[in-house]
Amino acid sequence: MFKPLSVLAVILAFCVVVLGSYVRLSDAGLGCPDWPGCYGALSVPQSESAIQSAQHAYPDRPLEHAKAWKEMAHRYLAGSLGLVVVGLAWLAYKHRQTIRTSWQLSAALVVLIVLQALLGMWTVTLLLKPVIVTLHLLGGMSTLAVLCWIAVRNTVQPSIALPAPQQWWLRLALLVWLLQVMLGGWTSSNYAALACTDFPTCHGLWWPGMDMHDAFHLTRALGESRDGGQLHLDALTAIQWVHRLGALVVLAWGMVSIKILLQRKTARSLAWTLLFVLLLQISVGIGNLLLQLPLVLAVLHNAGAALLGICLVAVNARLINTSY
Repeated sequence: MFKPLSVLAVILAFCVVVLGSYVRLSDAGLGCPDWPGCYGALSVPQSESAIQSAQHAYPDRPLEHAKAWKEMAHRYLAGSLGLVVVGLAWLAYKHRQTIRTSWQLSAALVVLIVLQALLGMWTVTLLLKPVIVTLHLLGGMSTLAVLCWIAVRNTVQPSIALPAPQQWWLRLALLVWLLQVMLGGWTSSNYAALACTDFPTCHGLWWPGMDMHDAFHLTRALGESRDGGQLHLDALTAIQWVHRLGALVVLAWGMVSIKILLQRKTARSLAWTLLFVLLLQISVGIGNLLLQLPLVLAVLHNAGAALLGICLVAVNARLINTSY
């Protein structure tokens, strides 16, 4: 059961990441003011008495059923993923002599899932503090990447032979992707996606006025500067502009990676898939700016980031003589 369960875990993790982005982008991240339940219950209050009890317990947080159900759906799905990961770790240990990845990697995922649950709780209790929201996204993408690695390594034989320098380039592509995910999470969690609405310039300038100190001060609360005042447009501009620069790095790194893969017959299908996902992701990012961040495109941008990570992991997992 290890192989099919690992594939199921990848599908679930992808759905958790996409649903999490939908919850965040539809402003439902605080749909339930407590954790892990919702207004003191394991489900969203439905009856009149339950709703009155919820309002009495949280008088300053009126119940909005639509947002609460979005939040709880994400928690239910994340909980299901946690159970699957625990099962995967148990099977990995039980069949540690035959699986192609170390059972310790599956066990480490259990720890990561626990940390993700804590970050989910802190996201609520710390009122969407940007650094916590960003780490939560980063943890979700990392979970997806590791699960994808396990699934590919145990279902497909390595078939891509490349010189060591090219292998390292492809491995570092994963780090570049993860850093861009972090920048994207920071942009979204600070509501800086529309700090610049023109493209390719920002406020009509190639190098707009920016406040890097406030922009990347990690311990501040949502919407606040380092000194507790309001976060100004220059800081939000800096956040989005750095994310744009990161996208250029990802695009350049990805194109070189695609060129490397096209040189190997066994990697061409992956190369074309990677090219499609990369160009789609860039196009959706630009569309978000020009169309004022419609929800469907914003969620698709998060899904595209997850798909890009899956492609890069699949490439690395199929390298011959990899040390991982």
